Amino acid sequence: MANKESNSYIFMYSTILVVVAAAVLAVAAVGLRPFQKKNQEIEKKQQLLTAVGIENDVKNAEELYKKYFVQELAVNKKGEVISTYENETLKGEARPFNIELSKELAKGDEAMLPIFVCNQDGKTVYVVPVHGKGLYDAIWGNVAIADDLNTIVGVLFDHKGETPGLGAEITNPAFPAQFKGKQIFENDEVKLSVVKSSKKTNDTFEADAVTGATNTSNGVSNMLKDCLSNYVEYFKTLKTK
Repeated sequence: MANKESNSYIFMYSTILVVVAAAVLAVAAVGLRPFQKKNQEIEKKQQLLTAVGIENDVKNAEELYKKYFVQELAVNKKGEVISTYENETLKGEARPFNIELSKELAKGDEAMLPIFVCNQDGKTVYVVPVHGKGLYDAIWGNVAIADDLNTIVGVLFDHKGETPGLGAEITNPAFPAQFKGKQIFENDEVKLSVVKSSKKTNDTFEADAVTGATNTSNGVSNMLKDCLSNYVEYFKTLKTK
């Protein structure tokens, strides 16, 4: 009979316990992966719907997305369309919805840039995702643009690790609300920015920074300029149609 107080027995028992626990966790992780992916998809659809001003929740987000978002596009910085997804039919390399923008931006000129086309009350709205860096970690969002390809219909921002009460205030509805009606471009250059209220010079293009969160506010401003400038050439092609 094994001596349950011996070091070898304790070591063997601990090893078996760790291996069994690891196996259980691995199986659980694999089993939960499809549910996690589905939840991420629903959350993304909720954020797109919110950007264009359509009220939604977890239960109806998929239905509303399918109703209002009539097309997904992936373009490059030259303005060329790489992929389209419409009426559940994909043409091109990858479904734009599944593109991870943070990874694509790292590819430079080879990036695939998603655009989501919404038809709401007979009006076309283009939603452009944006991704950048806040004070501590990633920040991201969606910018909904009217069919004049310049006026903001609405925006949504989110973050991974900004400070509650400071940088995290970019998720407070009051912050994105001020972007509605702002202009983005002037002479094909992104003029939209986030600045301290005391330094604002042009209300057409400028939104108020979050008080006490200069770095996060600058991060949002840089994110908007860097990401939206990638779509200038594509918007030019739309204007000529």
